[in-house]
Amino acid sequence: MAKYLIVSNSYQLLRITADRVAYIASDGSYSTLRLIGGEEHIFSFNLSVFEKLIEQQLQEEAGIFIRVGRSLIINSCYIYSINLTKQELTLSDLKFPDKFVLQVSKEALKSLKSVIEI
Repeated sequence: MAKYLIVSNSYQLLRITADRVAYIASDGSYSTLRLIGGEEHIFSFNLSVFEKLIEQQLQEEAGIFIRVGRSLIINSCYIYSINLTKQELTLSDLKFPDKFVLQVSKEALKSLKSVIEI
């Protein structure tokens, strides 16, 4: 049985399976949770709160999520390409038609690339 990630604040509760999450991006104290299919939800807490929620609620499934730099958590199942020259990370899968092209620092991409290549 799939485990659910439950994220809530004073006005919203979101209950989703890990495989529906494409990435979580942070802009200071706000974070945008982006789902497969393009749906997005904004929460007024930072990525460290999301990291704790993921670890506590998903347990062994939490390993699919990787922190990339200071402002991004990605679902590693959807890594399609890493382009160091363009500083782009592309998340995609055959399950959904859209691609998510994210701008990421070269250092963060190098670290991610080395983790994936192991």
